[in-house]
Amino acid sequence: MNGDVKRPKPEKPAPGQESVWDYPRPPDLVRSRETVEVVVGGVVVASSTRTYRVLETSHPPTYYLPEEDFAPGALVRIEGGSFCEWKGRAAYADLVGGEARAEQAAWTYPDPTPGFVDLRGHWAVTPLAVEACFVDGERVQPQEGGFYGGWITSKVVGPFKGIPGSWGW
Repeated sequence: MNGDVKRPKPEKPAPGQESVWDYPRPPDLVRSRETVEVVVGGVVVASSTRTYRVLETSHPPTYYLPEEDFAPGALVRIEGGSFCEWKGRAAYADLVGGEARAEQAAWTYPDPTPGFVDLRGHWAVTPLAVEACFVDGERVQPQEGGFYGGWITSKVVGPFKGIPGSWGW
């Protein structure tokens, strides 16, 4: 790690909040019953109360929704992929809703690592690429940085990886 990089001072969570600095590394996979919605082109393209949250130190939660909770035709698989040291090789999809197409907005792990097998058949969505995401009716703020897919709500406090100067956290 670069000697100039300093761990930021975590914000103190209020009752009912979580600090992302209390999340583990390697990340944890936690079942959620919150109502999660994704909007593209003015259309709710996904809605679920059967999601998983991936919780990793310094990152807001990333939500994974079951493929069957996406509207028919909303997920359009595309070429390419990436690799996560924790979850394995990812595949990507565009999301289509109304007349809009959100490019590379969703990803999945077709053959996840043993610690994340429950993610098979689930898709994450980056709030940066779509019109809006909601958790229990609250509009999500996207995690900064372009590379990350975290969902920031009033239930989590940071600071969050992705802001300028956070690469080495």
